[in-house]
Amino acid sequence: MRQRPLHTNTRGNLPSELSGLVGRGRELGELARLLESSRLVTVTGVGGVGKSRLVLAAARRVAERAAEPSGGAPEGLREGPQERYCDGVWLAELASVRDPELLELTLAEALGLTDHTTRPPRTVLAEHLAGRRLLLVLDGFEQLVEETATLVRELLVRSPGLRVLAAGRRPLALDGEQTFPLAPPDPEEALALLCARAAAADPGFTVTEAGRPVLAELCARLDGLPLALELAAGRLRALSPAQLLARLEDRFALLTGGTRGALPRHRALRTAIGWSHELCTAPERLLWARLSVFAGQFDLDAAEYVCSGPDLPVESVLDLVGELLAQSLLCRVETGAGVRYRMLETVRLYGAGWLESLGDAARLRRRHRDWYTGLATWCELDWFSPRQHEVAALMEAELANLRLALECCLEDREEVHLGQYLAGTLWFYWAGCGRLTEGRHWLDRALENLPQAGYEGSRLKALWVLGYVAALQGDTVASMSALYECRDGAARTENPVAAAYAVHRLGCLALVSDDMARAGELLGSALERYREAGELNSNVLMCQVELAMALAFQGDLAGALSLCREVRDICEERGERWTKAYALYVLAYAALDAGGTGEARRLLAECVAINHVFRDLVGLVLAVELLALVTVTEGEPAEAAVLQGAAEPMWDGVGLRLFGSGYFNAPRLMCQERAGELLGAERYAACAGHGRALALDELVERALRGPEPKPVPPLPRPRTAAGRAAGYLGSRKPAGSPEGEPAG
Repeated sequence: MRQRPLHTNTRGNLPSELSGLVGRGRELGELARLLESSRLVTVTGVGGVGKSRLVLAAARRVAERAAEPSGGAPEGLREGPQERYCDGVWLAELASVRDPELLELTLAEALGLTDHTTRPPRTVLAEHLAGRRLLLVLDGFEQLVEETATLVRELLVRSPGLRVLAAGRRPLALDGEQTFPLAPPDPEEALALLCARAAAADPGFTVTEAGRPVLAELCARLDGLPLALELAAGRLRALSPAQLLARLEDRFALLTGGTRGALPRHRALRTAIGWSHELCTAPERLLWARLSVFAGQFDLDAAEYVCSGPDLPVESVLDLVGELLAQSLLCRVETGAGVRYRMLETVRLYGAGWLESLGDAARLRRRHRDWYTGLATWCELDWFSPRQHEVAALMEAELANLRLALECCLEDREEVHLGQYLAGTLWFYWAGCGRLTEGRHWLDRALENLPQAGYEGSRLKALWVLGYVAALQGDTVASMSALYECRDGAARTENPVAAAYAVHRLGCLALVSDDMARAGELLGSALERYREAGELNSNVLMCQVELAMALAFQGDLAGALSLCREVRDICEERGERWTKAYALYVLAYAALDAGGTGEARRLLAECVAINHVFRDLVGLVLAVELLALVTVTEGEPAEAAVLQGAAEPMWDGVGLRLFGSGYFNAPRLMCQERAGELLGAERYAACAGHGRALALDELVERALRGPEPKPVPPLPRPRTAAGRAAGYLGSRKPAGSPEGEPAG
């Protein structure tokens, strides 16, 4: 059966508009016309001409029209946006992506796909898009133009319902591509833009008849480039239009140099940015150059650490950031991780050039690496705390910078151990936040090199994390290879903590392989090793939950409950939620075994909500499967079939369905048999098909809401059905087939 990647919603991911588009009505209309006739439209132009803002405005217009009721257009008429983009409008920002191997992964993330398997992200993308009708917006692909062109070509060929709107400084040069060279706005629009941005920066700004010609001349001097005009608008808080123009004229001859043979508008852009640079104070210029080492967004703490020094006191950074914001050289961004900042790519590149000329780029990159290595270390500790959800949001916001830090570590063979340490320390992000493919990429790269003398601990950590990630992806061979190497290396170097993690994950492999006796032995041994080493965190508690599962599968339900209640209590005391969800899963089984379907549903609802927050597909799909069993026991076979159908694409995203385990497969088989008997094969298939069509967000909402209450008593629970439906955790043998009866 073909595996399908899991998507989180169906409407898109366009950011909200912070400032309206001024003018460009003609260009928006032309883009709409081109999208009617072509599946690939690329807006090209010099940096700062407004490509990104235009394509986002066009994409928002498409999304708004796609959301409107179709009105039942007569058959035979050309399809409207409601049909053409019924699966949404999606934005992939590529400017910060430097590694070609991360291109497909970035697109998959932009589309909201979660896939824990070892399948290449390109395959995941192609299979997801094959049957969908949507608009994909690509912004900032210049540094990977060949790789982007190859990927776009393949996706368009394999996905007839896909259309692509791209923005870059050059075309993709593909067959069927419609290019739209974007020129600066006309003089009236340029003047309107300058005045609108100046008024936004300073509410007291007004345009007088005497000042209007000066503003028009300023627009002309800057070739009407929107980025240049926005930079100028930021200065109108402190200078009059005449003062600005005079300063520009004084420096125009000096700043129009640049590369010989460059296009006039390239020179004009460099003039505008260079002019802004000249108007900055020396400390502002220095901070601008140093901030260029960040990829994507950053926060004030990072800026203070990375950029401060004897020549730039840490206490001055906040005020300088405020000045750069006022001059439109920085943008303020509200995120789930708090207030953050970013530079437009053109502005960042200008600052990076200055940093190189100062001979300070390598040192700043190392400081950047050190900050994010330290941040990952603190976040690993905070993962086992009430800040767990904040940590997940922070790691999402910092992904581009974490990638840059990992690249910095792995570029120098003398510092590979730092890359191994960082890739291993981020285990909580790779495994706990649905980033297995990303983690596997960096772990494999970090472990390509031989061990470095004196840094064996860093390699051992990366090995057990690789074993963990590979196991979750269903790659048993790679997992066992990494874990055995870690176990042997830990014994050789007398590293008890690494040994405990290796034994733990080997026990986890035994658990999903139905070798319960060995799983119990290894997991119990790992817990003892953890205690002896004084280790207590989410991994240790997860080991206890996995031991509880192994005990329950062998018939010791009381022992399993005791372990999971202890885990739940510790999690509630520490504010830990991720591992708690797995403990709730086992406790729900116990409630179902005792006939408490209401209690089981309550526990599973909390489990589903937590796993959805952390994008943990393994925990989520297990909870949904059990919730389906609870639902059919409550007398709702149709809803149970919907939930079972919805679980199928989730298992495709996890990898091997139910790990190939008879124990883990038992609830599904029991629910399927019971619901099928009550509904009949045809209706069961229809309900399951409806479930398969649900997006992940829709499924979670439905699972949390529960079936609609009906004035019908629950179905009777015959002894044989109850034993098979609720007592499978106490089975002494795999219930992999309907004929298997539970022990006792």
